[in-house]
Amino acid sequence: WLTASRESLPTGPSSVSSGSPQSAMSAALVYCPSYASYFGFLGAASALVFGNMGAAYGTWKSAVGMAAMAKLPRHRVQPEMVIKSMLPVIMAGVCGIYGLIIAVIIANTVDSAAYSLYSGYAHLGAGLAVGLSNLASGLSIGMCGDIGVRDSARQPKLYIGMVLIWSFASALGLYGLIVGLIIATKGDSTICGIDEA
Repeated sequence: WLTASRESLPTGPSSVSSGSPQSAMSAALVYCPSYASYFGFLGAASALVFGNMGAAYGTWKSAVGMAAMAKLPRHRVQPEMVIKSMLPVIMAGVCGIYGLIIAVIIANTVDSAAYSLYSGYAHLGAGLAVGLSNLASGLSIGMCGDIGVRDSARQPKLYIGMVLIWSFASALGLYGLIVGLIIATKGDSTICGIDEA
């Protein structure tokens, strides 16, 4: 029975493109089920949630380091030092922006009328790639920002080195965004229209 049911399923879009309307409809149900959009929306939510988690953690830890500057002597705390200490906070906020960008792209691509499992899995992978990459980037920026802001306030010569470290930590989120954009454009819902052929 299991072998017979497997043989009755279409093996690909090409196998049903020239067949009967019943086989085309069965292919549409197999490759474009109603729950396919679940994976697409899950990818969009994952990108936004994980990206914002990284941004929140990075902002929190960097702000704690900035607040620790209040323990320094008053003559050591200068306005330009405070402005320079805002850099890891800004870099951490970019993690949330990357997640927002890919989430909007995925959400606008999801179509309830013609949306295949292939597109759903691609969008889920894109959302996880961007979200988890930016989560890791936010964690790195937060830890380096906390320690870097405190130590560069005590020794200003360390600031250039800390900026390089923050830049490489922020690049992790950019790598995830690039790969996520490539994966998100791989969605293909043309197989959902084979019943119209």
